[in-house]
Amino acid sequence: MGDRVAASLSRMFEEERLVFWYDADRDMRETFETLTLGGVEKVEIDNNEFGLKYRILRQEPDQKFLIYKHGPEPKMQDNWLLDVQLATSVFKADQAAIWVQELDIPTQHDAAVRDHMEFYRSQKRLDRLKQFETDKPSAGVSEIRRKMLAVCVGADGDLDTVVEALLEDLSQGKDAHLRLIERSGLTEFLWKQIANAYGYQADSPDFEDFAIALFQSAYHRALGDAGQLNAEALLTFRRWKNSRHNGEAFEALSGRYQDILKIPEDLNGRDARTVVAIDHFEEIDRHLIRSLVTAMSEQTVSSVEVLNWVRERRQSHWYPRYEHIYQAIAYATEFQQALSTANLSMSSATDGLKRYVGNWYKLDQFYRKFIYHMQASAQPSLLSSLYESIENRYSNSFVLKVNDLWQDQIAGLSEWQFSGYERQQDFYLNQAAEYRRRDQKVVVIISDALRYEVAEECLREIRKLNRFDADLKPMISALPSYTQLGMASLLPNKSLEILEKSGEVSSFDQSTVGTANRAKILAKGRDGDHTKALKAEDFMNMKGAEGKELFRDNHVVYIYHNRIDAVGDKLQTEDRLPEAAENAVADLIKMVQKLTSANFSNIMITADHGFLYQHRPLDESSFSVAEPAGEEVLVKNRRFVVGRGLKEAAGLKIWKADQLGLAGDLDVSIPNSVNRLRVKGSGSRFVHGGACLQEIVVPVLRVGKQREADVSKVDVQIVVAGKSLISSGQTAVMLYQVQPVSEKQHARQLTAGIYASDEELISDLHDVTFDFNSENAREREMPLKFLLSRAADEYNNQDVFLKLKEQIGKTSHSEEIASHRFQLKRGIKTDFDF
Repeated sequence: MGDRVAASLSRMFEEERLVFWYDADRDMRETFETLTLGGVEKVEIDNNEFGLKYRILRQEPDQKFLIYKHGPEPKMQDNWLLDVQLATSVFKADQAAIWVQELDIPTQHDAAVRDHMEFYRSQKRLDRLKQFETDKPSAGVSEIRRKMLAVCVGADGDLDTVVEALLEDLSQGKDAHLRLIERSGLTEFLWKQIANAYGYQADSPDFEDFAIALFQSAYHRALGDAGQLNAEALLTFRRWKNSRHNGEAFEALSGRYQDILKIPEDLNGRDARTVVAIDHFEEIDRHLIRSLVTAMSEQTVSSVEVLNWVRERRQSHWYPRYEHIYQAIAYATEFQQALSTANLSMSSATDGLKRYVGNWYKLDQFYRKFIYHMQASAQPSLLSSLYESIENRYSNSFVLKVNDLWQDQIAGLSEWQFSGYERQQDFYLNQAAEYRRRDQKVVVIISDALRYEVAEECLREIRKLNRFDADLKPMISALPSYTQLGMASLLPNKSLEILEKSGEVSSFDQSTVGTANRAKILAKGRDGDHTKALKAEDFMNMKGAEGKELFRDNHVVYIYHNRIDAVGDKLQTEDRLPEAAENAVADLIKMVQKLTSANFSNIMITADHGFLYQHRPLDESSFSVAEPAGEEVLVKNRRFVVGRGLKEAAGLKIWKADQLGLAGDLDVSIPNSVNRLRVKGSGSRFVHGGACLQEIVVPVLRVGKQREADVSKVDVQIVVAGKSLISSGQTAVMLYQVQPVSEKQHARQLTAGIYASDEELISDLHDVTFDFNSENAREREMPLKFLLSRAADEYNNQDVFLKLKEQIGKTSHSEEIASHRFQLKRGIKTDFDF
């Protein structure tokens, strides 16, 4: 006690020469007598008032005096030192007075201590309140009490942070902070503050009742309807909901209240368009998804509108939970749009090839991506009707139709080659060896079953990498389009021949099966070349130095990668083909990056064949009605037969070995179009070996590394129509993405808010993603509305700033990307008073 009294008096004497001390309870004499204060004389009032006054005022006018009375302060009419006392300070030595002194608050505000003594019985709470006072001294009792509320709940100071902390407690079923507020005598003050700030009125206020009203009002105000609480409540709700730290609390309360507030029933009567920008309840996303799926299945909504909806939902709190469903919807929309605009006709075989590699491959890609995201969503029931629609249209209106037309074009061919398109058998001589003729080293990645459309996705992902570029060209696979022949065709080759009993392929009269045999054939490419063939996993397991040695010691390297075929070519896993394709792209990106780190600068990616894939199990009409027959049927696959003296039959085309550029006297029979042959125990959804466009158009992807950085982010501008004036509680602006997103112009994620000149945020904060890829400038505009907070009233008639900020990496810091100055000039302040 003595130390605290000494510290409190010392602070008072920094400002005063005279300090009075009335020991009303007559229990502080010992403390007074033992007290030592440097430069301060201690005197006692004991029927000596006139003598003290003369000494203090005349004899020692510069000396500091502590004037003590052992007893209560006399009444004013009996206080002979009243005139002196009124000109200086009175020290109160009770516990409350000591706390007032410690906090360095004016004595006229001591009700903030005396009415809430329980609060101050914790040194930790007292120290936190002292820190608040040091940072920003309070102007009145109410401001001190607001800080006490913040200390009680562990918040940062303002009422909205107190509400956020109590919402966190509510979500976890805790009430310790509310009980502390009650013990501290702050409950009535809390409800008065909430009533003034948010318009909450209740005969018996309850925090859960307030929380329900907060969710309900935020929902109705977002819809443009009246709410029980005011606009400030909506702003507080938005800030709390959008904070990464409050996600679990928001989800818990939202899930609890959506049934109490009968949100599912309310949504049933609303057009999905009215809630597309609202994410207060998870049920909104489910309502939107059901509405989108129905509209798309019935084709009553435009693709532009669907994509805009999906894009807007990316800002939704629940988007990560439904991301795969929204992605599936987006790809289904892209598929429907592409199919509706596709001209599915061809005047010749080369015309058909040109159309496929120009645009038609995208339909395969959109379908595959749709199936992947549908599977990954783990909620296929929500997409069931859309899936049926996409599956039927893909199978019947695209794959079957196009390949029936393609069959018409190749039915009369006498030789398997097409003008203007490289043959797979010539790959090494015409493409890989091209680098060797320039005395450059080259690495070739052969990814089993890397269909053209999967390679195109890989192309775009590689181009997104800084300093990487790539180009893609088609090549026509050998026929039949199966692994053994495709792999052999990509090597230096001579006298390619399908062997009778196994379907294996020989070249230079040597087997081409397995990495070791292919390494021997690769060495025959060019005299003096050092070559290496290895599996992708072996390369990826190499240490950095080993990769550099691989480059140093070899001129030509072939790397064999098998992700797609390994999954798709098994009955038990063929339905996971879309996932395997996603993983293949990721593999190839990592491999390309590791190869460039190992000094390889000339990288080629190609495939042995493509594939046909339909997710739904095939019906009887998809199987060829003819059963292959002839002198000998040596090899039978879902999509081809190898034999000797094979007979012509309806639905089958017979090719002689020499027509296919092969040695030997064997025949190859290929089912027409997409038809499969019946083969016991093998899958039928993922197939290859035939002559369909999806099977025989294979990619040649060339990758190079640039010297200069070539990746940047799109620019974003703030567009304001009319005067830069804010005259109401909300304002609307337009944000404009200057360039469309591309491989080298990447998307940008920003936060947008209105700030005062001292960096105080005075509006709600929007997280916005700029990833528009449209060439149409109007389709790269983003309208935003900002709701001003109570804090904005303090900056009326001042300049404020709309700022776009971007997070710096994964840090807590951000940098300003764009800013626009506004004048805040509002005639009437907001409807709350502190």
